[in-house]
This record gives sequence, C-alpha cells and structure tokens, in this order.
Amino acid sequence: MEDKRVLVVDDEKLIVKGIRFSLEQEGMKVDCAYDGEEALKLAKENIYDILLLDVMLPKYDGFEVCRQIREYSDVPIIMLTAKGDDMDKILGLEYGADDYITKPFNILEVKARIKAILRRTGRKKTEREDDKIIVKGEMKIDCESRRVVIGEQETNLTAKEFDLLELLAMNPNKVYSRENLLNIVWGYEYPGDARTVDVHIRRLREKIESNPSEPRYVHTKWGVGYYFNNK
Repeated sequence: MEDKRVLVVDDEKLIVKGIRFSLEQEGMKVDCAYDGEEALKLAKENIYDILLLDVMLPKYDGFEVCRQIREYSDVPIIMLTAKGDDMDKILGLEYGADDYITKPFNILEVKARIKAILRRTGRKKTEREDDKIIVKGEMKIDCESRRVVIGEQETNLTAKEFDLLELLAMNPNKVYSRENLLNIVWGYEYPGDARTVDVHIRRLREKIESNPSEPRYVHTKWGVGYYFNNK
C-alpha cells in the first residue's frame, strides 16, 4: 500500500493524529483537515486514493463535503459516523460514500477497510483484459478507465456504483441477490446490510437511467435481487 495518498478529515485532532501515524506506518502519505472547508480545498487541489471523512465537522459537515466532492470525483470515501446512528450511515451512502465506520473504532479495522477498498479499486486496472469496454445501447462502460458514457455525456459514478454496474453488465440477465452483491462488491467482512445495496442501486439508476422508475439497464427481480437487462 505504499505511495497511496489518503486525506483524513476529523475535527478531533487526537483521532487524526492516531490515524495518520498508523497509516504512515503502512507507507501511505497522509494529509489532514480539521473542518469541511479545509477538506474541500485539499480535495480539489490534490489527487487522493481514498478519503476518511467524519460526519460532524465545523463549517461544512461530512455529508456536504461528500456531496460536493462527488460532483467532480469518484475517489473512494469512507464516512466516520456515531455509534448506532443508522440515519447517518444511510445519509452518507445517499450522498455518495462507499463505506462507513462507526465510532469508537479500532484502528486495525480502519486500516483493513482502507486496504480492502484500495485492493478492489486497484484490481480493476489489471482485470478483464479481453473485456475492457461494454456497450449496451447508448451506454459505453470502459472497465479500464472506469468511465461510463451515455450518448455523448460522461456520467460520474462513485467507486461502488461503478463496481455494481460493471459486475451486473459483465453478467447480463444473471440475477444477483442483495446479499450476493454485498459480499462481492463490499466484501465478506463488510458489516453492513442489504439497505446499502438498495441505496447504491437507486443512486446508480438516477445517474444512468433516463427514467429511473422504469429502468432500461438495471432491473429488479422482485423478491430476489437485481440484474442487467441485455435485451
């Protein structure tokens, strides 16, 4: 994980100091911000491999920071939320976060989550050499550059949204249960539930479907799961 660049955003300086020390021990380069305004400035001025973003921040909260970053970047974002606050978790996913960790957390869990996301996003650059581009109607999915173009317009997806779309499109008409998608895209160690998948599918449809309530690409098999329509 050397040479990976991480932005850690939290107004509790002792937490930031502990995370920074631990990640630097892994060879990562770590930048720190202590409020939402500083986080947005650093995110625009630099290229990061992953962001660790607290919900409760001065100036701009974590949700607003996440929303603004998602307007121009699909960098993986892990939200830090208060223990037991399910609404924070759901809101974070709604605003485009890829994962969440509840406070208080074990630093080993933080490192494991970061490494898991970096491994998955890094693998996409070397996998599927023979299937780099998927074309379906007006939509073109470039698996190597992780870009999606519909018509002439590029669509900005988060890392997890792209992973979901790529998996479904690579296996057209195959129905995946929410549990399967959770295990494949987020990993077996992920402690979340099926709502995580539903939120990401809804956000994905809002971005790629002209009419999300009557999807052309990503369909629901009621009571079972989701599939990519290849007709």
